[in-house]
Amino acid sequence: MSAGGGTRAIIAALLANLGIAITKFVAWLLSGSSSMLAEAVHSVADTGNQALLLVGGRRAQRGATPQHPFGYGRERYIYAFIVSIVLFSVGGLFALYEAYHKWQHPEPIDDHQWLPVAVLLVAISLESFSFRTAIVESNHIRGKATWVQFVRRAKAPELPVVLLEDLGALLGLVFALVGVSMTLVTGNGRWDAAGTAAIGLLLVTIAVILATETKSLLLGEGATPEDVARIERAVHEGSEVERIIHMRTLYLGPEELLVAAKIAVRPASSAEHVARDIDTVESRIRSAVPIARVIYLEPDIYSARRAARPESVEAETAPETGGKG
Repeated sequence: MSAGGGTRAIIAALLANLGIAITKFVAWLLSGSSSMLAEAVHSVADTGNQALLLVGGRRAQRGATPQHPFGYGRERYIYAFIVSIVLFSVGGLFALYEAYHKWQHPEPIDDHQWLPVAVLLVAISLESFSFRTAIVESNHIRGKATWVQFVRRAKAPELPVVLLEDLGALLGLVFALVGVSMTLVTGNGRWDAAGTAAIGLLLVTIAVILATETKSLLLGEGATPEDVARIERAVHEGSEVERIIHMRTLYLGPEELLVAAKIAVRPASSAEHVARDIDTVESRIRSAVPIARVIYLEPDIYSARRAARPESVEAETAPETGGKG
């Protein structure tokens, strides 16, 4: 992911949600609509989430230290996981609580009846702008993947998080608009409560999706099948290596891949030749997959007798997989 592209989408979403949150709170204070309160809290949660993503991106840029020799790239995953928790607790659970309270004690909207509808229509236009920005930035790196595949396979968490948040915000605004409009038409406050409940269920669902996908990144994911194939081609392009005995890859951060492999070299090679050949292979790997910044290649002599015992090398030769799920 382009860091600049992700940052643009986050800032656009943050500014939109901050303005929307203030407007929604004013509308709630004047009208007493529970849907407006749920949406206001939702916008506050989203604003805080975007701030967390910016902080995570900033902290992830710190250099490696003796205590953290592979750097801090995974902080972006940690902060994205925190975002899912905030969205679930602050946004979703609060909306469900407010919906339950309003269902038990329904109230019509008597004051400033036009205001909630006007605010929601303006909010929909602002959220649409934010959502469009996230879509444009995502399309730069999405390639031919579907949107579901993009959210599931993306190694940089910021754009999928912003996409899902903005989608949830737009759907939530539609739910709130239906609830408020039906309350104004019928005078029955339970429509407002129903809209609030729909917002809560939506936010909880999105939070669970984000938590599930981010958890996979935190646990550590290997390179995508496409990148694994590029690395294997780069290793075998020259005559330096007879074969890959086994290989493991791991994302140290969204834009930093670790490659560790045991490679078979010619039995008669001297240490000097082996070292030179390894340097050559590493250079080809970095050219093929630029994010492969940490590479460890262990030279070995391939044993046909060992290859005849597949049960002993089954774990070593297991294919790499990429993506979550």
